[in-house]
Amino acid sequence: MRWLKSWGGKADRAAVSDDFRRVLTREILKTELVRIKALIVTTSVLTLALWSFYIFAPEQLNELWHGKFKPAYLYVTLVPFILFELFVHVMVKRQLKLDRDLPIFRRYLSAFIETSTPTIALALHIDNMGSVQALGYIVPLSYFIFIILSTLRLDFWLSTFTGFVAAVQLLGMALFYHPDAAPDVDYHVIRSLIVFICGVLAGAVGVLLRRQFEKSIVAAPARDRVTNLFGQHVSPQVVERLLAEGTSMASDTRRVAVMFVDFRSFTAAARSRSPQEVVDRLDGAFAVLVEIVDSHGGIVNKFMGDGFLGLFGAPFEAPDATQHAVAAGREMLVAMTRNNEASSWPLRIGIGVHFGDVVAGNVGSTRRKEYTVIGDTVNFASRLESLNKEFNSQLLISSVVRDALGDACVDAVSLGEVAVKGYEQPMAVWRLG
Repeated sequence: MRWLKSWGGKADRAAVSDDFRRVLTREILKTELVRIKALIVTTSVLTLALWSFYIFAPEQLNELWHGKFKPAYLYVTLVPFILFELFVHVMVKRQLKLDRDLPIFRRYLSAFIETSTPTIALALHIDNMGSVQALGYIVPLSYFIFIILSTLRLDFWLSTFTGFVAAVQLLGMALFYHPDAAPDVDYHVIRSLIVFICGVLAGAVGVLLRRQFEKSIVAAPARDRVTNLFGQHVSPQVVERLLAEGTSMASDTRRVAVMFVDFRSFTAAARSRSPQEVVDRLDGAFAVLVEIVDSHGGIVNKFMGDGFLGLFGAPFEAPDATQHAVAAGREMLVAMTRNNEASSWPLRIGIGVHFGDVVAGNVGSTRRKEYTVIGDTVNFASRLESLNKEFNSQLLISSVVRDALGDACVDAVSLGEVAVKGYEQPMAVWRLG
């Protein structure tokens, strides 16, 4: 059983929890605010345009209106609609502040009132130009504005209800307002049916958007869990793979290439510099080195002052872990040379790489755990890195790594059997840089 998938399943079941519902409700109310703002802006622009035409080009407006345009039309439809939407906007913000959802009946009442606005405008237009022309003109198209924006409600039934109200009212206006002048019934039935279907489709889109919100809300704690266990220095690619594949919750034995990196004489050089200079220089160098580790499929397991521990082959198995670790080490040396050329504080790094079995798992207290590796392989990699001081080298590898690389490591220089602190027998060490 994969712990992340298992935990993700628990998170899915926790979707009914109060926390989940609260976060989801807030996100839905935020999209509702976006929808309301879109309606206010659209209606305000339309109102302003009609007023401008009425003042500066009344003849052109009357021609466009197919009759005598009266300012009362704005007072009856658009202005009250804007005021209503401003009221709804205030109510939604209030609910957000109180961390509460809108009552369901208010949502449906709001949808009904909004969708009825084009019907009122259509009635005025019919009185002005006649039912045949008005029903085939611009106003019926305005229903689609409300249907499209209803997707932001993230509620299938609300969007369907919006489409239903629009379809019924449009059909009612065609059949009952001026029945003697109404065109063919089949035409209006089919058109209203299409309007209703658009409402259903808008609802389906809203459901998809809602599911994406739900997945994001559920995934956020999983990402936090990954960050807590593996640290913020895990690359985004590794995080995505951890979320997708998971890794074993229990400690297990793995074959891992362990890399220790340390800056030589950094502490002594830091004494003559300000704390900010020290942090800035260290951050700049780490940014270069960590990116290299990431690019070779490794992770930086932890930072240790002016150094870090890198892993290749954990938490994911990698049959070519040694090749990636050594390639990363070589690239680090080249990258630091370039980095030093652009800095007044040159840094020299020491790298030690060893390959072998480690115990990998989550270690810590009940309040906080961290993924780490333990074992002789880790200890020896650390000792290898320290030997760089003795040999004035920068990249040392063990004989196990040398043998694993074979012909890909013909430039390795044997340093012979070397006495290593903590080990009774001398150990074979090879130099690459």
